[in-house]
Amino acid sequence: MDTVALIAVAVFLFTYALIIDERIHRAVAAMLGAAIVVFIGIVPWDALLEHIDFGTIFLLIGMMIIVNTARGSGLFEYIAIRTAKLAGGSPIRVLILFAIVTAVVSAFLDNVTTVLLLTPMLLYVAKVMELNPIPFLVTEIFASNIGGAATLIGDPPNIMIGSAAGLSFNEFLIHLGPIMVINMVILLGMMYLIYGRSMKVNPEEQKEMVKTLNGLDERAAITDRSLFYKSVTVILFVVLLFFVHDQIGAILHTVLPFVDPAMGLEPAEVALIGAAILLVWSRQPPEEILEKIEWPALFFFGGLFVIVGALVETGVIAGIASVMIENIGSTGEAIFIVTWFAAIASAILDNIPLTAAMIPLIQSMGSTMDVYPLWWALALGACLGGNGTAIGASANVVVIGIAEREGFHISFVEFLKVGMLVLFVTVAVGFGILWLKFVV
Repeated sequence: MDTVALIAVAVFLFTYALIIDERIHRAVAAMLGAAIVVFIGIVPWDALLEHIDFGTIFLLIGMMIIVNTARGSGLFEYIAIRTAKLAGGSPIRVLILFAIVTAVVSAFLDNVTTVLLLTPMLLYVAKVMELNPIPFLVTEIFASNIGGAATLIGDPPNIMIGSAAGLSFNEFLIHLGPIMVINMVILLGMMYLIYGRSMKVNPEEQKEMVKTLNGLDERAAITDRSLFYKSVTVILFVVLLFFVHDQIGAILHTVLPFVDPAMGLEPAEVALIGAAILLVWSRQPPEEILEKIEWPALFFFGGLFVIVGALVETGVIAGIASVMIENIGSTGEAIFIVTWFAAIASAILDNIPLTAAMIPLIQSMGSTMDVYPLWWALALGACLGGNGTAIGASANVVVIGIAEREGFHISFVEFLKVGMLVLFVTVAVGFGILWLKFVV
């Protein structure tokens, strides 16, 4: 590597050390690292916007506005009380139920939107049941990344891979869906072993919890019935748009012939449209809603994108990936290297920029081998690798940011201990299934 590349690596490692140390807020650390690489010209100002994934940023902003507006109606308290009652007051059942719901919704919505919707509910349930919410939140993060990996629209890396390789929604379900179902079962077993003992309550305590929950009236939790129905309507509309966002032009063309049938909406556009509709319809004070947006998380993402952009600009990421891929001699080796490189690198770098760097490299291998299995290896590694660290995926940062705002701190090291275990177990299972499918 040349001097500029070494400086980019040094800034990245320095920023990462600050994030792990936690004496400086991670958003400030990321902004400092970004400022350094911009100041010394590694990332030119003209190229700055190219490295920031505004699709992710605006998706987060739109959904945060919707969630913060809907929260004033009591919607999340209503759903939380219903869920806790369904679990019969058992903490471990609440954890399992929320994990399953998170995984399923993440597969068909997207994992960032899902955690934005469910995290307030989890925090409320934990408060009512007088439980430590951290095991629930950590499990929610893992479930969102596993569920999101199952479909084309569940996780941003899958959207990028599907677009580049021309893979369909059904292909993702066929190749990755079963893997993620197995991994969810394994995850629930792991979470029971790790957290189950701390959640055990004696029969008397459980009776008290059930009594407390039965004393709650979910209907009374609805503080603004008009806003409640408006919020539910807009959220369902947004979910529907997420399902058909790439076909919206064809749908509108049947009614409005001047609309281009090839037109589609990006997920970020869907979120912002929903946010605008709910703000106009609800007439809620925008100042109060915008104040509650997780701005530190957004600035953290922006800074991290710029720092990783420095590694892209200097060719560090492409160089590392190229060296590894040049040493591939067979399909089996290719699946192994792409899967584990993507998984480990995604835990460190964030899976979106890593996926962007890997896609052209895999495409370039098409002249020497069948790269079809490698797309699934990349999707598997990039999505599940996000579980490894607190900054490995967008959902992780969002959940941890919301938890901190409510007074619950999940440290980098605390998350790392469990996250890396989940990463290696789930990726190993997925790799084994891909090996059996494409190699044996």
